[in-house]
Amino acid sequence: QVRLVESGGGSVQAGGSLRLSCAASGFIVSDWPMGWVRQGEGNERVAVAGIVRDGNTAYDDSVKDRFTISRDNNKNVLYLQMNNLKPEDSGTYYCAADEAHGMFASQVLFWLIRGMNWWGQGTAVSVSS
Repeated sequence: QVRLVESGGGSVQAGGSLRLSCAASGFIVSDWPMGWVRQGEGNERVAVAGIVRDGNTAYDDSVKDRFTISRDNNKNVLYLQMNNLKPEDSGTYYCAADEAHGMFASQVLFWLIRGMNWWGQGTAVSVSS
């Protein structure tokens, strides 16, 4: 049974940091492409960051140099380290995974929006100015 459980959201002031975690079960995080999608108040969805099997990563331009996606194979957890947070980073962050084989980093953001097969319940992030 595949399950994704996010945690780590909260409220911070602009310039602050948060680290989101996505605990995975039913598969090994290094075996599947995974990523994070943010849904804003207007229900707009942004593929924030993704990582594929070989460890290559991809980021939305709005978070490059501020966010880092990583995974801990021993703990079977996906992370999103968010630094220098801005009010526009606010929203609900969802962790997603897919058993697709052969996905490249150049494709992962597209597939995060297109719809990966497995999703967590989301964790809310609020950044105040």
